[in-house]
Amino acid sequence: MSDLIKVFFIGDIIGRSGRSAVKELLPDLLEKHTIDFVIANGENAAGGFGITPAIAEELLSIDIDVLTSGNHIWDKKEIIDYIRDKKWLLRPANYPEGAPGFGWSVFKTKSNIKIGILNLCGRVFMDSLDCPFTVGSKAVKEITQQTPVIIVDMHAETTSEKAAMGWFMDGKVSAVIGTHTHVQTADERILPQGTAFVTDAGMTGAMNSVIGMQKEIVLERFLTQMPRKFEVATKDIVMQGVVISIESKTGKATTIERVNIPL
Repeated sequence: MSDLIKVFFIGDIIGRSGRSAVKELLPDLLEKHTIDFVIANGENAAGGFGITPAIAEELLSIDIDVLTSGNHIWDKKEIIDYIRDKKWLLRPANYPEGAPGFGWSVFKTKSNIKIGILNLCGRVFMDSLDCPFTVGSKAVKEITQQTPVIIVDMHAETTSEKAAMGWFMDGKVSAVIGTHTHVQTADERILPQGTAFVTDAGMTGAMNSVIGMQKEIVLERFLTQMPRKFEVATKDIVMQGVVISIESKTGKATTIERVNIPL
């Protein structure tokens, strides 16, 4: 058994367009990169806002091992009861005590290596949650008792808060992957103490859009400031994310590679 494992993190899945991309493109990527474990941010998988139990089950059935989320996790009310005992569907760990569900958990890869997944949400220009740095530090200490291989989904609005989390966690976790802004950034790298980082993994959805939504509707709202429901775009669909190679014994990342595959 190799000491090196490969993890594929899929950027925010946007509605039916994003789900179609994953279904069509994921099998070939898994084979090409010999992926051991797949994580996807699924908080926008249902019509661009939230996730339903049926869609969560659908994504789990297509070789996704864990779904992370963020500030839109509660948009579909039916998810509230469903998430209570589903460790593979995470909500941000820094929601206040009493919120249903799990903010982190430990799983096993296809090669039987334990891997901890931690979901955090930023606070700058976002909801006022508990401190992601304090909550994240406590969670990492607990996860480290089971495995050194830890992936953090840092779901945040600003690049500065995501970058700060990357540096804060350097040497403590295997990777800090930014999500939420739906624009893939070109700053992927291994930080000095062995933590892989990228400000944003991107999105899995339509590029002919404004962050996955029909551009005409978004432009109308910007120009008129009148309310109108956003609709998921359907043209020029891609699957974006990052592939991370990690030493299973030390938890240190060795490579991080951006993925941007058209459907």
